[in-house]
Amino acid sequence: MLPSENRLRRRQDFAIAVKRGRRAGRPLLVVHLRRDDELAGQVDGYSDSHPHVAEGTPSARAGFVVSKAVGPAVVRNLVKRRLRHLVRERLARLPAGSLIVVRALPPAGTASYLDLAHDLDAALKRLLRTDPTSPGGGSGR
Repeated sequence: MLPSENRLRRRQDFAIAVKRGRRAGRPLLVVHLRRDDELAGQVDGYSDSHPHVAEGTPSARAGFVVSKAVGPAVVRNLVKRRLRHLVRERLARLPAGSLIVVRALPPAGTASYLDLAHDLDAALKRLLRTDPTSPGGGSGR
C-alpha cells in the first residue's frame, strides 16, 4: 500500500498529470508524469497547500486508473494492487513533488507481475531520461 503522502486523490491532480504531463505508452499501460519543475508557478490547480503533503519538499504522488475494459472487479483490483506495489518500489527514482498516473490497458488484466514491472520500468526510463525543457518536446535524442 502507498503511504498517504504518496497518493493522488483529487480529480484535479489526476487531470494535471494526464493533461499537462508527459506520456509514455507501453503495451500494458500508459504512464503520465508531471514533474515538480513543470508545476512551479502554475495557478490552474496546483498549489503548495495540498491536504496530503507534509511541510517541506513534497514527495512524489501516484494515482492509478484501471477501467472496466481491463476485466471484472477481481481482475481490476489485482492489477491495481500489483501496480501500487510496483510504483511504491520506484517512488525514490521520481523527482520530488512530481505527479504520476498509471493507466492500465486491457491486456494488463492477463499480464503477469513481471510483465507489468517490465512495462512500468520501460515507461519510467523513457520519461525520466528526457529533459522536459529541451526544444522539440523533450525527445532527448
